Amino acid sequence: MRGRRAPVLATMVLLLAGPTLVACSGDGSEEVRSAAQAFLDDWTAGDLQAAADDTTDAVATKALLDQTASDLASATLAADLGAVTVEDDTATVAWTATWDLAAAPDWTYDATLQLRQVEDTWQVVSDPTVVNPELAEGQRLVLTRSLPPRAPLTDATGAPLFAPTEVVNVGVDTAQVTDLPALAGALAAATGVSAEEITADVQAAPAGQFVPVITLRRPDFERIRAQVFDLPGAVFPTETRLLAPTARFAAALLGRVGGATAEVLDAAVDDDGQRRYAEGDVLGLSGLQRAYQDQLTGTAGFTVAVAATDEALDDPGRVVATVDPVPGTSVQTPLVPALQNAADAAAATQPLATHVVVVRPGTGELLAVSSNEAANATNALAGQFPPGSSMKAITATALLGAGALTPATAVPCPGTTVVDGREFENQDQFDLGTVPFTEAFAQSCNTTFIQQALALPDDALGAAAASYGVGSDWQLPVDLFSGSVQPPGSQTTKAADAIGQGQVLMSPAQMALVAAGIASGTPAAPVEVVGGTPAGAAPAGPPAAVLDALRPMMREVVLSGTATALTDRGQVFGKTGTAEFGTNTPPDSHGWFVGYQLGGPQGDIAFAVLVEAGQSSSAAVAVTDAFLGAL
Repeated sequence: MRGRRAPVLATMVLLLAGPTLVACSGDGSEEVRSAAQAFLDDWTAGDLQAAADDTTDAVATKALLDQTASDLASATLAADLGAVTVEDDTATVAWTATWDLAAAPDWTYDATLQLRQVEDTWQVVSDPTVVNPELAEGQRLVLTRSLPPRAPLTDATGAPLFAPTEVVNVGVDTAQVTDLPALAGALAAATGVSAEEITADVQAAPAGQFVPVITLRRPDFERIRAQVFDLPGAVFPTETRLLAPTARFAAALLGRVGGATAEVLDAAVDDDGQRRYAEGDVLGLSGLQRAYQDQLTGTAGFTVAVAATDEALDDPGRVVATVDPVPGTSVQTPLVPALQNAADAAAATQPLATHVVVVRPGTGELLAVSSNEAANATNALAGQFPPGSSMKAITATALLGAGALTPATAVPCPGTTVVDGREFENQDQFDLGTVPFTEAFAQSCNTTFIQQALALPDDALGAAAASYGVGSDWQLPVDLFSGSVQPPGSQTTKAADAIGQGQVLMSPAQMALVAAGIASGTPAAPVEVVGGTPAGAAPAGPPAAVLDALRPMMREVVLSGTATALTDRGQVFGKTGTAEFGTNTPPDSHGWFVGYQLGGPQGDIAFAVLVEAGQSSSAAVAVTDAFLGAL
């Protein structure tokens, strides 16, 4: 699409059309050109009255130009003058019109202006062809803009993830309401939208206006149909929308499609600052649907027809110009529906906000991104949470890498330990005495990890985390928080960081990437789109000997440690975590399980499960069990 251009004077073409046509100075051609240029300048500048005054019938021309401005709403005109011919007191000026149509390609055509000399002044002859050579008296232009069908987001096999889906808009026709409190209460009971909100919206709306309450997929509406269908004032218009298989299906990654919002329209502009889309367009509102807006939406086309002004406004008229829309191209994600569905089903077993993120070891591909209805879906990728004892997989990486410990090294695990006057304890202050490092890891002994980590250099934990990609500046279409491990400012912070408290923050997605790096031995940058621009360089990864030592420790967590509920789920490795947060006494805690499965039904997979405020890791282990069981 081109922006508005300043008029350009074409080189004068002198034509010989008979004995009275001259091609020399004094033939009036410059005056004709000047008059035509003045008319077009006024018109393109939007001064329609001034343009009309340049014609032989100002009233008729003003009405014509007003009609055209209405027909081509928000369009701007650029005009290029061409050849001028003069014969006695009449003249013809060729010109090229270029309409910069709103959110559509340019419309360009050749036209002519007829001019007549009135006394000593040249005026443009008022006629519909002034606007377009196809336009006749009593006709108007009919512009119809259209977008192509939206190109699909696809799964790992290339199958489309979104499909046209019937929805029911549950709402209120204000003109039909007989008992607003009763109506609001009944709708609230059926939909979960508060009666106060429904009442306020209806009272604020003009009489006869549709007031939306909630939009439901057809099966969801059928479940409440008997409760709402006969309520006086309740109405249920239907429409078709482009939707994912379920309302929660990878919502954080895929995003939503719907009617364009002002924010989306303002963000999608061309090089001239003009909007590429228009109100009423169905566009991506979030996630990959928005990040790949142009590729998925394609390019609008248009038709222009001429129709009688006294006919119905829906008269299609006679088409005089057309540009076909250009379809967009699909975007492939690495999502595996079987994994996504299993993750969704597992997350749905929890009433608390729960997230499950699944990653392919060795590639970093996001195979499933799930959050249940209670959760803010964006937290699966971009949430910032203390990881609790799931951080011990990274702390163990630092300890093993320092060479001071092996999995068999005997280490003390007292019930409590004190650092600079602050007491740290194991859950319920359990005391294992002196045990192999593997057992301390499997039983999640806080005191062991604190005592051992205090002997590490201050940058050791951060370096171990960075080897898995923690803290990377991932460049992704949908933001993913890569975690943060800051240098400790004190010994107590260093102690807390070692057990995933203190200043350490992680997202479920990044913890899944850490697990994937341990599983494969080759940590990878996250992948949200197959064949897309890499999110960044692959992390270096810990030494192979460190990972060879760490993996059996993570297996022992499942065989004899804090995640024995997963022993019958195949070759599962992992680390539980309970992460305190907030100011309550005793503090609330998030529940984590971070791990991987080798040789499962979907091949090798790594995953992170977070149950917000789950109070212990057992909640996350239960969700993990449901997830792996669903496979």
